[in-house]
This record gives sequence, C-alpha cells and structure tokens, in this order.
Amino acid sequence: MKGKGFLIVLSGPSGAGKNTLIDHVLPRIPNLKYSVSATTRPPRPGEVHGVDYFFVSDQEFDRMIANHEFLEWAEFVGNRYGTPKAFVENEIQQGHTVIMDVDIQGALQIRRRMPDAVLVFLLPPTLDELRRRLNKRGQDALEAIVKRLEHSAKELEYIVDYDYYIINDDLDKAAERLAVIINAERCRVARADLNALQELWQRRQNGDDL
Repeated sequence: MKGKGFLIVLSGPSGAGKNTLIDHVLPRIPNLKYSVSATTRPPRPGEVHGVDYFFVSDQEFDRMIANHEFLEWAEFVGNRYGTPKAFVENEIQQGHTVIMDVDIQGALQIRRRMPDAVLVFLLPPTLDELRRRLNKRGQDALEAIVKRLEHSAKELEYIVDYDYYIINDDLDKAAERLAVIINAERCRVARADLNALQELWQRRQNGDDL
C-alpha cells in the first residue's frame, strides 16, 4: 500500500561513506529513488554523468540558480553542488521515497524549505578512521584532505538539527539501520493513505486479503 512520498536526506562529513551506504540500501527497498545532484567539480575516475552527478559548467550552474531549479545548493572546497528540485518533487507526488546525500549546508536548506524531510546524520567511527578513508580514497590532495577534516570536526555541531544518526562502523549494520528508519517513516499515520488503509483492513476482516 503506497502512502505519501517523502524525502530522506543523508549527510555527514566527506568520507563518512554516504554514497556507499545509499548504494547498499537502494536494492533492498522498493520504491526508493536516488536523487542525483549537480556539481561544477570535474568527474573522478569511474564517475558517470547522470548516475553519480550531473557534471555542469559554472555558467550552467549559474543559469540553474537564476531559474530557481535547485532545491538546495552550496559551495565546498571551491566547487558547487546542488539538488535539482523537479525530480524530487515529481517522485514525491507519485508516492515514492526519495533519498539523497548532501553536505550539512544543503541539508539545513532543505529542512527550511521542506520541513517534512527526514534528516539522517552519518558518522564515521572516529576522525582517525575518517582520515584513513580520505587518504585511501586517493582522490584529493593533502591540502584538500586537511581542509575536509577541519570542516568535518565543525560539522558535528549540527547533529542536533537532525532526526536520526547512524555510525558507519560496519556497512551491513549501517544499511540495516537506514532501512529501519525509512520503513518506520513510511509507517507514520500522517503519511498513510487512510482510505486505502481502511479498505485493506476491511478486506482482511472479511478474509479477502489473507
């Protein structure tokens, strides 16, 4: 039974494992849609346009801002990132759950514009582990890694603005926790189609839906 759609926002320090976690959860949950962000940074090895990000020029990003095409956008380490709002709004209207990963600035923008969005803060086990992951990733220069770590320590202060937190110390366990959060939110009475629920309940009483 499909209820009202909603948005799950996963954010946390760079290197906490947001993309990996979402990739692990998407195949497990029906009607869960991933929202692809736009960015002005160049693609990293293996990243695909339209799958990992929409890679756009600064001029195109400016045009999208001017046309109010972003649900949120932010600048980080010299690059800009934004969430095209048309996809999110269309999927929610169809009753789907949309999940996205954004930085802290973006999550707080979304909370102001979409108060019903569910915010989940993803934590690495420790800052030392976060440093190890960033170094292992090999995608950033040392200076950028230092900036990311300094920024991450400050970001932890914003966890009070979130609905849930997950410590990503084990990928399978973290995915299970995220799945539990999504399914619990789907069971909120406020998101239910009450007429459909009543019909389903009545069929069960009549033995028609057993």
